[in-house]
Amino acid sequence: MPGRSTRTAKLDLRLTPEAKHRLQTAAESAGRTVSEFVLESALVRADETLADRTRFGLDAERWTRFLEALDAPPRELPRLGRLLQEPSVFDRSG
Repeated sequence: MPGRSTRTAKLDLRLTPEAKHRLQTAAESAGRTVSEFVLESALVRADETLADRTRFGLDAERWTRFLEALDAPPRELPRLGRLLQEPSVFDRSG
């Protein structure tokens, strides 16, 4: 695994005997301990799940439009401005 560092956090897991056996068998066939196998598998799945939240791809035309939108001046949002001028519900005494 990349970035070997001291493992200090612990995660407990409840599972059926059948699930445990499957994990043990898979870990053995991969030449890993069950902990290594489960951790590596879970991290791969976490990366897959989070990928669309951290990376995205655009074709050349959409990339150009994206850059233009980033460079454009901010739009005036009067209602948002008014909202930010009002005292917060946390600031109100009552």
